[in-house]
This record gives sequence, structure tokens and C-alpha cells, in this order.
Amino acid sequence: MKSWLLNTIDPILHLAFPHVCEGCGSDVIDKHHMLCLRCLDSLPYTLFENLQENIIEKIFWGRLPVTAASAQLYFTKESLVQRLINSFKYKGNKDLGIYLGKLMGKQLKASGRFSTVNALVPLPLFPSKEKKRGFNQAKILCDGIGEIMKIPVLTRSIIRNEHTDSQTKKSRVERWQNMEGKFEVADLNAITNKHILLVDDVVTTGATLEACGREMVSLKNTEISLATLCFSSH
Repeated sequence: MKSWLLNTIDPILHLAFPHVCEGCGSDVIDKHHMLCLRCLDSLPYTLFENLQENIIEKIFWGRLPVTAASAQLYFTKESLVQRLINSFKYKGNKDLGIYLGKLMGKQLKASGRFSTVNALVPLPLFPSKEKKRGFNQAKILCDGIGEIMKIPVLTRSIIRNEHTDSQTKKSRVERWQNMEGKFEVADLNAITNKHILLVDDVVTTGATLEACGREMVSLKNTEISLATLCFSSH
């Protein structure tokens, strides 16, 4: 009787509240997933998490001592990845952000290169920007990663103490100058003597992650690794 009832209700609920793929809109999708198999298979995975001296790690050579670094997907304009980022970051689809964070967590955990990480730190937004957006996209990704890797998310350990202009149209040097001194450690005990995974949604030149990371590695016995959802070369 129970099985019959479930088999009857599920199609009715699907008609009233269709569960579709966030990538292509297909309704041929498992109810526990937000992307269909076709979209999952077409994601441009970098596999950087498995590679020492990968492109992301090389960005920070001579700039920031990083134990390991990765970006899970290549970002290009007018792509599936851009549609997912827009839905999550600018349209408030936090469930999608957590789902993408879980995908990150599974890949990072499977690589074995991030096994000594014992805390996650989302790259902080300036408070007024976070209030306007309603959330910090890096924190949402961390929630998904943390669920898979079983490690805590530290949300108040480091703060962004000054508003900064958009980095989009700035050169590499201008991006660094724009971010210098903009972060401050707010909880020394939370970060000291730990291996921290600093998380953001996209890395391009790495100036923002570098500025934040520098504040953390200045503390005693603090080690950092980096993980972003996407890598953009522009």
C-alpha cells in the first residue's frame, strides 16, 4: 500500500513542482541531483586536484606559500558553467551552490592531496556587499564541501575590512594594489596551528586569494591550501 501510494504521489508532485536539470532544463533527472547525467558529463573538469604543480599552484609561486591548490572547472563565457554560476551567485540559487560545493568536496577528498586540511575558510565579502547579495557564495560552497569532507567552516575568523572596486577590468598589478591590506584576521585561535582550505568561486589572477592568504600564513604554524569552483584565464 505504501509503495503504491508513493508511486502515485511522485508523478503528481513532479507535474505540480517539476524537478528539472539546472543546466539544460531536462526533466530526465534523478530527484537527488540538480544536474542531469548529460550535463554532469559535459562539465569541463580540470582534474587539477590530482596534479602537483598545476596551473593554479603556479599562479602563486613566489607570491604565497600554498600546500595544494585546485579549481574544479574551466570557466568560459556563454557556457554551461557560466549559466550555473549566474544562477547560483546572482539569482540566489543557494541549493545549487551547495550541490556544486559537494561536487568539489568529492573531488578534493578523492584526490588525497587535501587530506590534512582541518578547516574551511570562505573568502570573505565586505559586509555591505554580502548584505546586498544576501549571502557569501564562497560560504555556500564551503557548506557543500564541509558536508562531504566532514570538516568545519570558519566564517568569522578573517574579515574584509574595506570595500574594494570590481577586479574585472583591472590588470594583474592593479588587482593586487586593489586588494592589498583589505583583509584582517579576526580570530587568531581559530586559524593558528591549522591547515586551512581557503575557498572562493572563481580564480583568475589570484590577487584576492593571495591578499587574504597572506594574512593567514603570517600566523604561527598556519598552513593554507586553496580551492575554487572555477578557473578563468581572462
